[in-house]
Amino acid sequence: MYTPHPDRYADMPYRRTGRSGLKLPALSLGLWHNFGPDRPVDIQRAILRRAFDLGVTHFDLANNYGPPPGAAESALGDALKADFAHHRDELIVSTKAGYLMWPGPYGEWGSRKYLLSSLDQSLGRMGLDYVDIFYSHRPDPETPLEETMGALHSAVQQGKALYVGVSNYSAEQTREAARILAELGTPLLIHQPRYSMLDRRPEDEGLLDTLDELQVGSIAYSPLEQGLLTGRYLDGIPEDSRAASDSPFLSADKVTEDLVGRLRTLDEIAESRGQSLAQLALAWVLRGGRVTSALIGASSPRQLEDSVAAIGDLEFTEDELARIDAVVKA
Repeated sequence: MYTPHPDRYADMPYRRTGRSGLKLPALSLGLWHNFGPDRPVDIQRAILRRAFDLGVTHFDLANNYGPPPGAAESALGDALKADFAHHRDELIVSTKAGYLMWPGPYGEWGSRKYLLSSLDQSLGRMGLDYVDIFYSHRPDPETPLEETMGALHSAVQQGKALYVGVSNYSAEQTREAARILAELGTPLLIHQPRYSMLDRRPEDEGLLDTLDELQVGSIAYSPLEQGLLTGRYLDGIPEDSRAASDSPFLSADKVTEDLVGRLRTLDEIAESRGQSLAQLALAWVLRGGRVTSALIGASSPRQLEDSVAAIGDLEFTEDELARIDAVVKA
């Protein structure tokens, strides 16, 4: 029987999410990959247990995570029952709806019909009465934003979610979503954008400025840029890597000779700080406290431990930041 480490809260920083009372760990565990029937159950459970032992109290999912869709939520549900039944109130569990889950006109996007049906299914797979955060996973170009935000508000009113968030929304869409939710009486808690040293769009397109102004939290996904910002690609494309597979998230043509050269220079900067490249990338996203939390994935407890070690040094000198910018923006 699993017994959590007694000092699990000793080292992990916890950051207040916007102007809410909720604090998130600086690093949260995303179950986007590695939690499906193609992965050994004992490794999945070992990752979750080790995460909690290290103070990672937030598990982030979506209805379509797996593969197949729904598998990650089912895997977490089994783990919650087996290992965390007495620790639910120490955990933050989030899920999302927006991408394709079932056939027909009601199986994706942002209608009230889809969002609330999906949430019910997610709760069933996880064996939960409520999630801590429920997200609209992407904006719907055809459904009025009032309907989508109204569905999030209803989830809170029904006691099926404590907080709500959005993901992949532009700065303008986020501002309007926050306005609608405020009028309904359910504040926008958090935004989940893609953000890394190699993907600066939340900075360049004004999203981070908007979140600061609105006092809305942020949690960055893909801070390691689908594995590029790890040591895996410093010598090209490994045969067992994501870029060498048929993954829709990272293709081999993205791993150019120029990019590999830049990654090597970033790795040198990391080494000068006593960090791995992955630790540097995570620390960079978390620098200055502007981002509430960064989402990490893990295929093993050891990989998880390496990522969590990034919290040992989240401070940067102006020279280090300038060197990183010179490499990435050149």
